[in-house]
Amino acid sequence: MSTGIPLNKHFPVASPIAYGCMGLGGSGPHIEDRDVKQAHEVIECALASGINFFDHADIYRDGRAEQVFGKVVTDNPQYRENMIIQSKCGIRKKDGAQVGRYDFSSDWVRESVDGILSRLNLDYIDVLMLHRPDPLMALDELAEQVLRLKKQGKINHIAVSNMNLHQISFLQSALGMPIVSNQIEMSLEKLDWLDDGVSVGSERNSQVDFVSGTLEYCQRHQIQLQAWGSLARGLYSEQGIDSNDPKVRATAELVKTLANKYQVGSEAILLAFLLRHPAKIQPVIGTTQIRRIKNAIQALDIRLERSDWYNLYVISRGRPLP
Repeated sequence: MSTGIPLNKHFPVASPIAYGCMGLGGSGPHIEDRDVKQAHEVIECALASGINFFDHADIYRDGRAEQVFGKVVTDNPQYRENMIIQSKCGIRKKDGAQVGRYDFSSDWVRESVDGILSRLNLDYIDVLMLHRPDPLMALDELAEQVLRLKKQGKINHIAVSNMNLHQISFLQSALGMPIVSNQIEMSLEKLDWLDDGVSVGSERNSQVDFVSGTLEYCQRHQIQLQAWGSLARGLYSEQGIDSNDPKVRATAELVKTLANKYQVGSEAILLAFLLRHPAKIQPVIGTTQIRRIKNAIQALDIRLERSDWYNLYVISRGRPLP
């Protein structure tokens, strides 16, 4: 099986596909034996398939995703040396009369990292990712805390999620360490990252909900682009064939046709679409189904023909290119 091209200088041995752990930890409120068993099977399958990059967030299953992952790794310490572990902080859920909000304050980031490490039962994580922009971010305060966590050995790298190039550049201006990744939604369903580029000079340009230049900025500054939602929630797999939406149905039918052509699962076609882009996008898959994980990894063994890539793009966007 192909291992893909090294992502960038910060992660030369990272797998081209990452596993997103948001589905681990059960439905709560407590972790059951079956949740541990599921997490163990998923982690084992991912590692056996060549996935070594695991993506967490402190809010996933209210922390249970990290807890169950930490239990599996504690019980199987040999797994850790083959893993790159990333977790996110900054989103605070609704609590009583307090609305949901974002928080990059120094105290909250410190407290969040300590909580992440405790739940994962680790001394450090490879990557701390800031989870969505906080409008009240105090730049110097945040930068100082990030560097302190780095010096304390609690984090190795800093990354961001759902940020545009201006926000990344602003944050980078105060940091003494490089921002290594930016995780944004990218899939056959979420195409604004592509539509932004092709719609320049067209009447639809103002309708694209994406900040121009973000992809190019990340590529130019060696900031790894990670794609959340990369499998489009199964929308273009088997369930899409019977959709009432003609665009979804047409896309699902094309995905099925291409899966037969390349002799892979439908998940592989969805990821191959992202992997074909020269930005070396790292898709993050979140399925807990072993079959779908194995199908997704097949994407590394194929390279979509240019005509197939454009057919997927145009049909899934539902209108011709300008």
